[in-house]
Amino acid sequence: MGTNGSTMLKPLRQGLPPLDPAAVSSAASCALPARYEAVGEARRFTRDTLGQWGLDERFDDVCLVVSELVTNALRHALPGGHGCPRKDVAPVRLHLMRWAERLVCAVRDPSHESPVPQDSDDFSAESGRGLFLVDSFADSWGWHPLAGPLEGKVVWAMFHVDRPA
Repeated sequence: MGTNGSTMLKPLRQGLPPLDPAAVSSAASCALPARYEAVGEARRFTRDTLGQWGLDERFDDVCLVVSELVTNALRHALPGGHGCPRKDVAPVRLHLMRWAERLVCAVRDPSHESPVPQDSDDFSAESGRGLFLVDSFADSWGWHPLAGPLEGKVVWAMFHVDRPA
């Protein structure tokens, strides 16, 4: 595919695309516990939400991206190192938002660290490929630090979807 880590990092630190918050036609979110079972919970929540919104045709791509974003948040953004995160930290939160022809998946976590793709040529590696998968399956993605009382950052991915009937 030819995408390397340095070109991928350029669009990273940006807010959501210029979409009018008042034009959101549907939105849903769920808090996820600080344990790896949260990835399955995020997938179920995404499946149910996309089904309610009539977006089943994008389920596979969206669910893959949601799984990667949640896994990254649990693995890298929570205190407690690379093992199973502590259960007493603030949870990760998944947001799904629908505009007329766009779906945004956003994962909030308490870390201020920027998401960094692993620079590896080993495409068979079991870990470290998450952001490359997000880049491959989402139409665009990025991240931004949170302002105000909330600590941490949001990593988001956007998908083009069919306009509602």
